[in-house]
Amino acid sequence: MSSKGFLSPAIREFDAKLLLAYWLERAPTVDSSAKIATNFTFPQPKVAQISWDPETNTITPDTLLPGWVFTSKLVAKPDQLIKRRGKAGLLALNKSWDEAKQWIAARAGKPQKVESVTGTLSNFIIEPFLPHPSNAEYYVCITSQREGDSILFTHEGGVDIGDVDAKALKLDILVGKPFPTRDKVTTTLLKHVPREKQETLTDFLLRLYSVYVDLHFAYLEINPLVCLDGVNGGQPTIHYLDMAAKLDQTADSICGPKWAIARDLSVYDPAPASAARTKGISADRGPPMVWPAPFGRDLTKEEAYIQKLDGSTGASLKLTVLNPEGRIWTMVAGGGASVVYSDAIAAHGFAHELANYGEYSGAPTEGQTYEYAKTIVDLITRGKPHPEGKILIIGGGIANFTNVASTFKGIIRALQEYKTPLINHQVRIYVRRGGPNYQEGLKAMRLLGESLGVPIKVYGPETHITEIVPLALGVKRASTPPAPSVPPTSPPSPSPSKAAAPSDSPAVGVIQPDGGRSQPNDQIVRFETSASQNRPSYRPFDATTRSFVYGLQPRAIQGMLDFDFSCGRQIPSVAAMIYPFGGHHIQKFYWGTKETLLPVYTSVDEAVKKHPDVDVVVNFASSRSVFSSTLELLTYAQIKAIAIIAEGVPERHAREILQIAVSKGVLIIGPATVGGIKPGCFKIGNSGGMMDNIIASKLYRPGSVGYVSKSGGMSNELNNILSLYTNGTYEGIAIGGDRYPGSTFIDHLLRYEQDPECKLLILLGEVGGIEEYRVIEAVKDGRIKKPIIAWAIGTCAKMFTTEVQFGHAGSLANSDTETADAKNRAMREAGFIVPETFEDLPQVLKETYEGLVSKGVIKPAAEREPPVIPMDYKWAQELGLIRKPAAFISTISDERGQELIYAGMRITDVFKEDVGLGGVVSLLWFKRRLPPWATKFIEMVLMLTADHGPAVSGAMNTIVATRAGKDLISSLASGLLTIGSRFGGALDEAAAMFSGARDTGLTPREFVDQSRKANKLISGIGHKIKSVNNPDLRVELVKEYVRKHFPSHSLLDYAIAVEKVTTAKKDTLILNVDGCIAVSFVDLLRDSGAFTREEADEYIKIGTLNGLFVLGRSIGFIGHHLDQKRLRAPLYRHPADDIFINMADVSQPRVLGRI
Repeated sequence: MSSKGFLSPAIREFDAKLLLAYWLERAPTVDSSAKIATNFTFPQPKVAQISWDPETNTITPDTLLPGWVFTSKLVAKPDQLIKRRGKAGLLALNKSWDEAKQWIAARAGKPQKVESVTGTLSNFIIEPFLPHPSNAEYYVCITSQREGDSILFTHEGGVDIGDVDAKALKLDILVGKPFPTRDKVTTTLLKHVPREKQETLTDFLLRLYSVYVDLHFAYLEINPLVCLDGVNGGQPTIHYLDMAAKLDQTADSICGPKWAIARDLSVYDPAPASAARTKGISADRGPPMVWPAPFGRDLTKEEAYIQKLDGSTGASLKLTVLNPEGRIWTMVAGGGASVVYSDAIAAHGFAHELANYGEYSGAPTEGQTYEYAKTIVDLITRGKPHPEGKILIIGGGIANFTNVASTFKGIIRALQEYKTPLINHQVRIYVRRGGPNYQEGLKAMRLLGESLGVPIKVYGPETHITEIVPLALGVKRASTPPAPSVPPTSPPSPSPSKAAAPSDSPAVGVIQPDGGRSQPNDQIVRFETSASQNRPSYRPFDATTRSFVYGLQPRAIQGMLDFDFSCGRQIPSVAAMIYPFGGHHIQKFYWGTKETLLPVYTSVDEAVKKHPDVDVVVNFASSRSVFSSTLELLTYAQIKAIAIIAEGVPERHAREILQIAVSKGVLIIGPATVGGIKPGCFKIGNSGGMMDNIIASKLYRPGSVGYVSKSGGMSNELNNILSLYTNGTYEGIAIGGDRYPGSTFIDHLLRYEQDPECKLLILLGEVGGIEEYRVIEAVKDGRIKKPIIAWAIGTCAKMFTTEVQFGHAGSLANSDTETADAKNRAMREAGFIVPETFEDLPQVLKETYEGLVSKGVIKPAAEREPPVIPMDYKWAQELGLIRKPAAFISTISDERGQELIYAGMRITDVFKEDVGLGGVVSLLWFKRRLPPWATKFIEMVLMLTADHGPAVSGAMNTIVATRAGKDLISSLASGLLTIGSRFGGALDEAAAMFSGARDTGLTPREFVDQSRKANKLISGIGHKIKSVNNPDLRVELVKEYVRKHFPSHSLLDYAIAVEKVTTAKKDTLILNVDGCIAVSFVDLLRDSGAFTREEADEYIKIGTLNGLFVLGRSIGFIGHHLDQKRLRAPLYRHPADDIFINMADVSQPRVLGRI
C-alpha cells in the first residue's frame, strides 16, 4: 500500500483570507436553520501578497498591487506559517506603503530565527491597519475531531490570550446529529459578549462554519476577531486580523475549483494589474491552492524534484533533507518502515548524523525508483569526503505486491552511475528487504557489491527489520533471539481435500437445468450459494466468510482465492464482483489447479439479492467514488463489514461513513488500508502479500496473537515476526494511516479480548492522534485483561528541529501527548509490555509468548503442510522461471520502456535530429537510417503520388463510398482496394521488369523486342495523355532530382534508353511516373551503400514500392473524402445513359441440360 501521506496542511494567511472573502457570502448554509438574521455586512476583501524573488532579489513590483495599498495605512507581516509573529518582532503597524515596503525589503531574502527555527523570509502579507479598542477583540477557532467539529470562542482575544483551552467556551457539532439552533450557538458561545453584538457575531459564526464545512477546512483560527460597534445605529461590523488555517488536501477533487476561484485576484480587483499576476492557464478559474512548507523548511532543489515526481505518479516518493552534512542516509520502502528506521537511528544516539527522511512505496516503476535513488546518491556524494565515511541504509518491510527485484534494478542503476564518487566518499551500504521476488533482488545487490568496489551487506526477512541499523552504526547490542520453529495453535484448519468439487456432480455430457453441460477434462469448479452463517460480533471473519469485491481487481481476488485454497476452505471467500461501469459478465479465476467462475454485477442491489450469504465488502473504489459507494453499501442490513482500500478519502467523508457505520453496527476497516488477515479463514485484498509470504509467515493456519497496526507494510513485518517467535497470527488488522479511520485500535483489541482463541495482543501505534490513550483507558478500567505488547513508532520526531510529515496522514503530533515517547511512556505506566526500542520487540515477544505457553494459556498444536499453489504464468515469467516462444516477432519498434523506439532510435532523437517523414519511413520500413538525399526522395515520391485527380478508379471509389454515407476508414479502404496491377500497382512490376532485363544483359532494344514477342506490356511505359512532346512534369522532376543527388542512377539511364526505343514507335510510350519512380528506387536500394544486393532485391520482391504508392495515394483519398463531406454531396447514382445494357432475350434458355 502506498503511503501518499495525504494530510491537512496549513495554508498561507493570504489564501485563508481570500477564501473567506469570496465564500463567506456565497457558501451554501450548513443547515436550513443557519441563516443570517441581521442586515449583516460582509467584510471587505482587502489583502495583498508581497513575494521575494530569489533570482532577481526583488519583491513584488508596485504595478501588481491593488490601488488601496497606496492610499491606506497598512499592517505588514511575514506569511510563512510563523506563530506569534508579534512577539518575534515581525509585525509592522500603521505604516504607509513606502514605510511598509522599506520594512519588507529589509527582511526579504534574509534568514530569520523564530524561537529555535531559522528560515528565509520570502512571503509577506499586507492589509489595511484597523484602529480598534481592545475590548472589541475576540477569539474564534474551529477544529475537527473524529466525532465532529468544535467551535471555541472567547470574548478576550488578542496577543495575550493565554490558555485558550481553559478560557474559551466550546460548542461541539457532532457528525450525524442535529445542527444546534441559533439560540444554542448564541447562549453557548456568546454569553460574555455585549448583547448588541451577539446577533451579528452569531450570523458571522454561522457563515464562518458554513464556509468551514463547504471548503473542507480542517482548522481555522481568527485572533483577534474584531467586532466594531455600529455607526449611526447601524449593524456592528466584523473584521478578522490574524488568521491561521488548514485545508483537507484530499478534498481537492471536490473543492479545487472553489479554492481556485477565491484566489483569482481579478474577482476583487478587475484591473489589468491583478489579472497579470495569474500566469498561464490553469484547470479552474484561478490558480490552484498553494501548500507552503513549514517555516525553516524551504524545499531544496532535490526535495522539489522528488515532490514533483511524487505528484506525477500513483506511487509515493518522499524526501526531506534534514542535514546535508550528515553521515547516515536512508532509502526506505514503505511509510511505516521509513519511520521505524529513523527511530532506530535516533535511539542509538545518531540523530545528529541522520541526513534525510523519506520513503518510496506503492510499486514505483524501475525508472521512478532510479530517479529517486539517483537524487539521494547524488546528495550523499557531494562535498568533501567525511573522514569516517558515510552509510546508506536501503531498508524496508515485507512488501505486499511490489516486485522487489524490479525496484532494486532502478537503485542498482543509480549506484553503478556513481561508482567512483561512492568509493571516494567511503560509502558503506546495508540492505534489508522482503516481499515478492526479494531473493532475486537481494542476489542482484550482493553481486553489485562484488563489482562496485563499495561494501554492500545484504539481509532478508529472516533479519529483524531494523537489525541492520546497529550493524551499520557499529553499535554492539544483544543479538535478536534465534527464530524458533513454533507449531500452530488449535483448532486446526479444515482439510484441503474438502475443497474439491462435490462428488455428486452429474455425469459427463448430461445437460444441466441451466443449460450447461459437463465436458471431459472440465477444469471448472462450481460452488453453490450457501445460507448466511451466524458469527459472534467479536469474530467478523471466519472460514465461512463470503465477500463482494467492489471494483475490477482480478489480481487481488486471485490472491484471496489462492489464500482460501491454501487454508483448506470449502468455498471461495469471494462470491462476486460489483463494477457499475461495465455490463454484467463472468470472470474466470484459479481455484488451486482448476478454475472457477465469479459473476460481475453492475449494481449492489442485484449482487445482494443473488448472494444472501455475503456480509463483507472489500471496496476498491477510487477516492472520488468510494464515499457514494460505501454509503450505498451501508443501506443493506446484510453487510456487516466493509474494508475501504482507497487513499485520499476526504476527512469529512471518512467521518460521515464511520458515524453511519457505528449507528448501524457495521465494522469499517480503512480508508487508506491494505486491509487485514484472519489466518486460516479470510484475507482482505492484498493483505499478507503474495503466496510465498503467506506460506513463509504461516498465515494459512491460525496462531494465537492478534495485532492491530496503522501501517500495511508493518503488518507484513508483524506477520513475519510472529511466525518466527510465536505460533503465529490469530488475526491482524491494518486500520489505515488516515486521521479518521473507520475503526480504531480499541475497536479491534476489544474484539480480541472477547475472542477466547486470541491469547496475546499487539498494538503498533505511531506518533499523532490519541487513539492509543483509549486503549490505555480500557486496560486501566479492566475491559482489556489479556497481555498486550505495544509500541508507538515515531520516537525520532523530537530530534527534528522543523516539522516533518511522516508517511501517514495522521502521523503528526499536535500536542505533547500525541508524541510517540509520551504514548510509550503512558502505555508502560498502564501495564502494557513496552520494549525499550522497536528492535527489542522480538525479544519481548519471545519472552511473553513462552511465558503463556509455560502457564498453559497457549497450547501449541502440530504443524501441517499447506497445499502447493501453482505459480501464475505471468509472475513465473517475470521471475524468469519459465520460457515460451513468442507468438509474434517485431524488429522495428518498441513502446515498452519509458520512450518509444523506432528501429533503435528514440522518438526524442527522431525529432531532435529532424529526420523527417522520409527518415521515419526508412527506420520502420528498412530498419536503418538512410542518407538525407534518400529520405528526401522518399518524401518526394509521397508528394508526387499523393493524388491524380478524382477520375482515377481509386479516387472514384473513395468518393462513391463517401457519398453513400460511409466513414473515413471505410471510404479510404474502398479506394485502396482498387490498387493492383491495373491501377497504381505497377511500381513493383516495373522495378522487377527493368532490373531483370538489365541484370540478364539485355540491351534496351532486346528488352523491348522480347516483351513484344511475349505479348507482354512493359510496366512503367506508356501514358494515355502525356507524350514526347507533352512530357509528364512529374517524371521530369524525378529525373532532375535523381541525376543531381543520387550517387548512381544506372537503371534510370537504362529505362530512358528503353523509352527511346518505345517512343520511336509511338510518342505516348514514354517512361511514366510509375516507371520512373520504380527504377529510381531500385537505384536507391542498390547504390546507396545501405543495402546488400540481396537485401535490395528482397525489398523489391516484398512490395516496398507499392507501399510507397499506397502511403502517398492515401493522402489524396483522404482529401477526396473530406472534400465530399464538406460539400455535403448526396448519394451518387451513375447516369443510366452512360451504361450500355445488353440483356439476353427471355425466350432463350438460361440453363442447358439433359433429363
